[in-house]
Amino acid sequence: MVDLRFRINGKEEDIRIEAGEMLSDVLRYRLNLTGTKVSCNESECGACTVHIDGLPVLSCNYPAQKAEGKHITTIEGLANNGSLHPLQEAFVKHGAVQCGFCTPGQIMTAAALLDENPDPSENEIKHALTDTLCRCGAYPAIINAIRAAAENINHGTPIEHPTFDFEGDLNIVGQVVDRPEA
Repeated sequence: MVDLRFRINGKEEDIRIEAGEMLSDVLRYRLNLTGTKVSCNESECGACTVHIDGLPVLSCNYPAQKAEGKHITTIEGLANNGSLHPLQEAFVKHGAVQCGFCTPGQIMTAAALLDENPDPSENEIKHALTDTLCRCGAYPAIINAIRAAAENINHGTPIEHPTFDFEGDLNIVGQVVDRPEA
């Protein structure tokens, strides 16, 4: 057993862990921060992305002991005083949440990108997301959501549902609506 102390989502945490335990397991099973997903356990899919001292890290293969004294942010830590982070809001509004499994990793990766580059091009967004896989293929919506969040953060532009030009009287069909589970 190893004693571990770190700051998680702004709160000091002291915990006793097993030697060799991975950070994702500590977050999910000991601290009940289940927003961090685990899919591949091989640092291939990006679903487990968290920030350690502001940098994106794949937590499924990150030994928890290395987190000693570090500042960790998970998807749960992005919201501020009950309000969604602009990226979280944009993912909901732009329909970038499909099955939702990759969403925390996508958002955490995008947050690190926007911290480093507040106004990324589409190619820069695509490059940043290279190692964060979406099996549902929601990439166009994800890219649009990241761009909308950047506009909101940089210019205060409201995050709204995208609009589409369709002929005819359509209420719901052809329109993006918030998914209740998002």
